[in-house]
This record gives sequence, structure tokens and C-alpha cells, in this order.
Amino acid sequence: MTSLVTARKVSKHFGPVRAVDDVSFDIEKGRILGLIGPNGAGKTTLLKAVLGLTDCEGDLSVLGLDPFRQRRKLMQQICFIADVAVLPRWIKVSQLLDYVEAIHPNFSKPRAGELLQQTKVSPTAKVKELSKGMVTQLHLSIIMAIDAKLLVLDEPTLGLDILFRKEFYANLLNDYFDEERTILITTHQVEEIENLLTDVMFINDGRILLDSSMDTLSETYVELMASGENAQKARGLRPIAENEMFGKSVMLFEGVGRERLDGLGEIRIPSVADLFVAKIKETRR
Repeated sequence: MTSLVTARKVSKHFGPVRAVDDVSFDIEKGRILGLIGPNGAGKTTLLKAVLGLTDCEGDLSVLGLDPFRQRRKLMQQICFIADVAVLPRWIKVSQLLDYVEAIHPNFSKPRAGELLQQTKVSPTAKVKELSKGMVTQLHLSIIMAIDAKLLVLDEPTLGLDILFRKEFYANLLNDYFDEERTILITTHQVEEIENLLTDVMFINDGRILLDSSMDTLSETYVELMASGENAQKARGLRPIAENEMFGKSVMLFEGVGRERLDGLGEIRIPSVADLFVAKIKETRR
């Protein structure tokens, strides 16, 4: 595989606060990475570094470029959707498409028009006349009409109802993503994107807690629901987390083979959300 993003010992401090603290990772081409972390974990600062919006210590390369010193060249190959799509409220949709065509060399206005025809967004409407969901559809149509190698999404569906969120990710997967493009997503709605991801990265207090492919997760972590003597036997295998549910113990194991848990209860693959909570609690302990 080819790394689109390479970070080695990257740090960003704001006075005594270590927003990003000595992190190293690679993001490969043709992957969909979920960057998961609580508020204040360092997600936004890390994204800003990748986008060249803030400098940092260490070595950071994005598409073979220094994102801070070569940002103008880099942004011709990257698309970005923030948690709030800030578009001029006075502008008409058609004028906005004309503007993007004039400033971005890789934007296809005909393609954006095709995508907008699948929505209720009128070319003659002004942005202020659109609902938040329609603004997001407009923004996504513009993004998907740009031939970019890396798409960065920072809470892209924040404030949208579940129908728009489902449609957003379906369109993203079906109409945009391919083996030549890479997508980096941050969101608090982990359950909604879990099935889209090829890779996941947990970050907390500026440090990476987990950096793994989804395939490796299913091989490394296992969840067991057990009770009575079976639960007691399972505790001997040292779970990294345990909760009570419906009168039974739900335990999460790391690096424990399924064969060692056979016969002790119900075995399943843990969700990304459950694994994230367990990792955060493990760190705090």
C-alpha cells in the first residue's frame, strides 16, 4: 500500500496543554479511517495539522507534501467538510457552482449539477432559503464533483436527522469513494459509520490509544456475555473491561483466543463504540 498521510512523533502544544502528543501513524490510499475521540481529545488539532491550518513539531507528510509550507498545492488535492457548512447565505446555488469552478482546477460543474438533480436543491435558490439538510446536500454535491485524493470530514452530519445522515453516507460510499481515494472521518455517531470503516484510530488526551484495521480488530478483541461460575472462570482470563447487562456480565478481552472462551457464554465481536469506551476507561485506570 501507499501512505497518503505519514506522521512521525507529531506534537502540538498550546502552552502547558498537549493537544497532540508525540503521535505516529500512517493513512493508506483507498482506506476509510474513523478518527474517534471524546471532546478535547486532540481530533480537531490533528485535522488542522493535516490540512495545513496549524504547524506542528515532528514530521508530517500529506500526499508527499509539507501541509503547512505547501498548503496551496496540497489543497488542490484535498476536500474538507467541517462540522458546520459555512456557505454565504446571500449566494444562489448556481452562482456558488460558478465560483467553485473558477477557483478549483479539479471541480466538475456538470458533475455537481448531476448530483444536485438527485436532490430538491434548486439552482436558483439562495443558500439562506435552504434547510440545513439541503445545505449539506449542496456541500456534498460540490465535494463529490472535485477530483480529490483525500477527503476530510469533521462531524459532517452534525445536526442532521437520521434520514439525511443515512443518505449522506450512502451517497459518499456509492458515488465518491473508490480505491484511489481516501476518506478521513471524525464523528461522535460511531455506530452510524462503523460499517463503512476500513480502519479506526482512537485518540485521547492527544495520544493515540488504538490504530488498527477493522479486520485486525475482529481478530484481536472479543466480547463475552456470561453468568455465574462461567463468568468467574472468564475473569481469570483478565478482561480489559466488564459491565453488567440483563443480570449477566459482559466482558471484553484483548488477545484472548475464542477457543479459550468457548462454552463460557455468548461470544461476539465488540462494537467500535464499546471498544472505545473500554479503551478510555482502561487509560483512566
